[in-house]
Amino acid sequence: MAEIKYESKIGQITANDQQVFAVLSNLENINYFRDAIPQDKIKELEVTKERICLKVDGLGQKIAIAIVEKEEYKTIKFGAENLPIPFNVWIQLKQVAELDTRIRITIKTDMPAMFKMMFDKKMQQGLDQAIDMLCQIPYKKL
Repeated sequence: MAEIKYESKIGQITANDQQVFAVLSNLENINYFRDAIPQDKIKELEVTKERICLKVDGLGQKIAIAIVEKEEYKTIKFGAENLPIPFNVWIQLKQVAELDTRIRITIKTDMPAMFKMMFDKKMQQGLDQAIDMLCQIPYKKL
């Protein structure tokens, strides 16, 4: 097993860091976007302020993603439960101007080097797509 780190591209959000942090640090806000969640892949979605539980098609068991640490207006750290490969996710925020907050996602995991070769490209693409989605959220309206 090797510790592996993935970092997304840096995204730009036209909102201040307080607005972005308030939305992303409350997982219940995912309810505003339930229609965008692929119903054929995600089942039994349960959401609380600090935790999301769901069943992903193909995994066969319920998994959970929970907020494990927060640094106000800067970082939200998530941990995963019931996955064969443990990982942590950080969302990092940095306000550079009044309505200009930069965002990046970092994932750290332990996995065999063979898996890294298989997942590298897809992980990077997925992280960059996630940043694009997070940049489109109407933070000032939520």
